[in-house]
Amino acid sequence: MHHTRPGPTRANFEATFCMQTVADAAVDSLLDRLIREGARRMLTAAMESEVEQYVQAHAHLRDAEGRRLVTRNGRMPRRIVQTQAGPLEVRQPRVNDRRLDEAGDRIRFSSKVLPKYLRKTKVVEDLVPWLYLKGISTNDFPEALGALGLDGSGLSPNSVTRMKEHWRQEWFDWSRRRLEGKRYVYLWADGVYFNIRLGDAGRQCVLVLMGATERGVKELIAISDGHRENASSWLELLRELRERGLECSPKLAVGDGSLGFWKALAEVYPDCRQQRCWVHKTWNILGYLPRTRQSAAKADAQQIWMAATKGEAIAAFDQFLRVYQNQYPKAAACLEKDRDELLAFYDFPVEHWAHVRTTNPIESTFATVRLRTAKTKGSGSRDACLSLAFKLCQSAAKKWRPLNGSSLVADVDAGVKFIDGIRRAA
Repeated sequence: MHHTRPGPTRANFEATFCMQTVADAAVDSLLDRLIREGARRMLTAAMESEVEQYVQAHAHLRDAEGRRLVTRNGRMPRRIVQTQAGPLEVRQPRVNDRRLDEAGDRIRFSSKVLPKYLRKTKVVEDLVPWLYLKGISTNDFPEALGALGLDGSGLSPNSVTRMKEHWRQEWFDWSRRRLEGKRYVYLWADGVYFNIRLGDAGRQCVLVLMGATERGVKELIAISDGHRENASSWLELLRELRERGLECSPKLAVGDGSLGFWKALAEVYPDCRQQRCWVHKTWNILGYLPRTRQSAAKADAQQIWMAATKGEAIAAFDQFLRVYQNQYPKAAACLEKDRDELLAFYDFPVEHWAHVRTTNPIESTFATVRLRTAKTKGSGSRDACLSLAFKLCQSAAKKWRPLNGSSLVADVDAGVKFIDGIRRAA
């Protein structure tokens, strides 16, 4: 008699699944160990090679008795380095350098492969500010890093606190750096508000300046404490930048309708032209309209700043005023009052229009900071907020790409004239 083989039961399936999970975990564990061992061997080999080259490069130096002044001298005590592959235990080769410098002090070998005080690689260190900005508490860092496949056992709450203090000092030193020789052709300005409460002062406002060099590279210029973006705060910041060496006036500054910034800019860099941010302006206009008209008005406004020529933009501008002037005079007036400043970008290369029509370079960068501060309870520290914002920008700057048509930025800086984004014939 032919018997059919029974199908798998739920219990059999669960048992098989559990066994497979255990087997997969064992494979993963073995693979992790192999990766760490490979990383440890590579690191050891690199340190050995570095020391060998150092000793050989100074092999000709000898004392009065003919003995080498630079020799290999065993190994240093074991140390743990936190890496992306997990914790690595290493023993660094030791160098005995008996040479003296001009001051009579001993010259000491310093490894570039594994610096003396390094305990965490850059990958782990760079993750910490991002985790903090995402709302992870200092006590939860080891678990959070573990979930990312990294080892966070060396990150105690105290070590994170020390790291935050290091960020604060980095921001403090960076904020006082000299700027001689710097040239920023384009400038973006914005006041970024955070939900951290600062006593009676209310929400924190951070003044942010970004610039594009004559090579078309975007750089962070300043992150400073402000008071509701008023003229005195912006004036203090711009004057400080000029005193630190930023003497060359930008060709175009991009910002929202904050009168404080434009008033300060006109005093410190009077030759700089003004471009209003179209995103801010659109939202301001929509605030004067009922929801039923906002979608159509947004599309009508887009017809202005997306026009191929300034003439077409002016025609779309006037059409918007005709449509909304009678029924919504405040919306029309909001647009009309900044006509020249909204259309300034047409006198610059068309390749740059996408960059200089809005303050998006600042807005997109600081979106993550707002996510963090939205989770913060109670009062916060001004310095902590500023230093975190600085660390975020440092990380974000690694992904900033040059301006489209970056070679044309030098032409703008040289005063070359553009009409509707095209270089004017000589």
